[in-house]
Amino acid sequence: MNATETNIYNELKPLLTDQGRPCLSLYLTTHRAFPENQQDPIRYKNLLKELEESLLRRYSPTEADNLLEPFRALADDTQAWNHNSEGLAVLGAPGIFRTIKLDRPVADLAIAANSFHIKPLLRTQRSSERYQVLSLNRGEIRLFEGDGVNLEEVELAPGVPRTLTEALGSEHTEPHQTVSSYGGTALGSNMRHSHGSKKDEIDIDTERFFRVVDRAILQHHSRPSGLSLILATLTQHQTPFRRISHNPFLLETGIEMDAHLLTLDQLKERAWAVVKPEFDSRVRKLVEQFEQARAKGLGTDDLKQVAHAAAESKVESLLVEAERTIPGRLNPEKGSISLKPAEDPQIDDLLDDLAELVLNRGGQVMVLSSEDMPTSTGAAATFRY
Repeated sequence: MNATETNIYNELKPLLTDQGRPCLSLYLTTHRAFPENQQDPIRYKNLLKELEESLLRRYSPTEADNLLEPFRALADDTQAWNHNSEGLAVLGAPGIFRTIKLDRPVADLAIAANSFHIKPLLRTQRSSERYQVLSLNRGEIRLFEGDGVNLEEVELAPGVPRTLTEALGSEHTEPHQTVSSYGGTALGSNMRHSHGSKKDEIDIDTERFFRVVDRAILQHHSRPSGLSLILATLTQHQTPFRRISHNPFLLETGIEMDAHLLTLDQLKERAWAVVKPEFDSRVRKLVEQFEQARAKGLGTDDLKQVAHAAAESKVESLLVEAERTIPGRLNPEKGSISLKPAEDPQIDDLLDDLAELVLNRGGQVMVLSSEDMPTSTGAAATFRY
């Protein structure tokens, strides 16, 4: 599991540990601006009705009301609905209630089951598609984060200088000077000669600024997020910055222009053109690894075999199909599965439960679209041994 996947797992870990049942998972696409966002709470309340109907098949009205109380409070929170992102996940169980704003739209979904439904979260927070852009010129920086759908400016962490002045303060480089003595008086005549041009001063300060920025971005943003970093700066600054950079997340390909001159959509388009080949290459590599492993008997797309191997912590990586839902129940201790009606409020998606089990056992999970999947069963597992 790489650094980014570890970050995602740590974020999801509280939702994967033992919790009270049932677990309620609600997802919906939301909108940032008026008038589209006016429909979001209405659609949310319709999904709440679906959750209630599902719960009432197994629980009393009082039990269902207690479980749904925080969900209903959110429905009436006008302030919350005025600050939406592209999507929303709302997760609740006895003693747990959490809302997560998503950076991309999701299919509207309401599920009551024995565990949280996390597959949409895995896909929307998929690290391999996400990236950061460092917009840099001689005097100022900005940082953005996005994926193939969205790009947003990120608030710089405390300790990250935004400008050259913040980075260097008043300690700008002075011209290099020497003092020479000439005859003419008993004490001599001192004359100062500058051997440093204005351009030399600017180049020295620029390099110092780049060093401070590189260290700060690595410490406060790249390492904590684990995301690839794209450098957006003029061509003449690309090589100097890369020469001094110690950031292992910095991609070799950058955006060779001053991003301050681009609109957000233009910057997103250029950034995605850099990242997409990297993502496509990683998907191809995982698919090839699965095919090679399956040929050696170290991989399978059989759901029963996948479940058994996951329970024994043998799954190194698991590919699951985003659009596929297979209603059923997984026994994480025995690694057994059984198909069940989707209407049962204790039944979730088997693929989702397999992903959860693999993550809990230290494996890697990637959610792929149907066209990228190498199998037709909805899952493809590669074993550790």
